[in-house]
Amino acid sequence: MNGVDLFLLGRTLMKIGEEAMPVADIAPSGATQAAGVRTVLVVVADLRAHPETSVGEIAARTGLPQSAVSGAVARLKEAGAVVTAPDPADRRRVLIRQAPGRPARVEAVRAAGIEEPLAAALGTDDPAQVAEVVAALEFLARRLAPGSAARRP
Repeated sequence: MNGVDLFLLGRTLMKIGEEAMPVADIAPSGATQAAGVRTVLVVVADLRAHPETSVGEIAARTGLPQSAVSGAVARLKEAGAVVTAPDPADRRRVLIRQAPGRPARVEAVRAAGIEEPLAAALGTDDPAQVAEVVAALEFLARRLAPGSAARRP
C-alpha cells in the first residue's frame, strides 16, 4: 500500500460512513447529503478538540467557510448537540460548546450500524466477511482515531 492507495481507501471509508448515517437528522434540507454530513462532522470533531470556541475559530482551524460552520452549528443546536452563549469577555462573540448529555437524535446517529452499507461495498451478504472487516476497522479506530489511547503522548 502506498499513500495514494491509503488516500483512496480513506475516501471509500468516508462514503460508507456517510451511507451508514441517518442523514435526515444532521443534513440540512435541500443540501447534498454528503456535503451536509461532512461539514457537521468536521465541526463536531473540532468542537471535541476545542471544547469552547467560536464560529470564526472553527472556520479558521478547519478551512470551512464561516457560513458553512454557522449552518452546521445551527443544525447541531437544533438537534440539541451544542449550546451557545455570549462570550463574557466580548459580548459580540458567541461561544459554542457541546451540550451536556446526548440528545436522542445524536444517539440515533451514533447507534447506526455500518454492516449494511459495508456489505454493499464489499459485494457480499456473508455476515462472517462483514464481521471480519468490522473487526479490522474497529482495530484501526482504536489505534488511529483522534483521542485513542495509542495516539496519546
